[in-house]
Amino acid sequence: MTKPSPFRYFKTSPEIIRLSVMMYIRFQLSLRNVEDLLHERGIDICHETVRFWWHRFGPMFAAEIRKRMIAGMRVGPLAGCGSRWRS
Repeated sequence: MTKPSPFRYFKTSPEIIRLSVMMYIRFQLSLRNVEDLLHERGIDICHETVRFWWHRFGPMFAAEIRKRMIAGMRVGPLAGCGSRWRS
């Protein structure tokens, strides 16, 4: 059985939701700045919508980022070196 998409009840595409939340978090922009940047790209979204998405999807995106960081640390350039970080 497949897990239902967390974006299934939203009219906006998941890519736009992810972009707006990541712009807000990664670049430390205000909600209104994110709204303005999206408006310049032809996406008409209210800043309150971005805030709602941040509260709803932010923890999910953070968990995905943590998983990728941990996986990257396991197979990184120091894999197999034990706890040493330099030679």
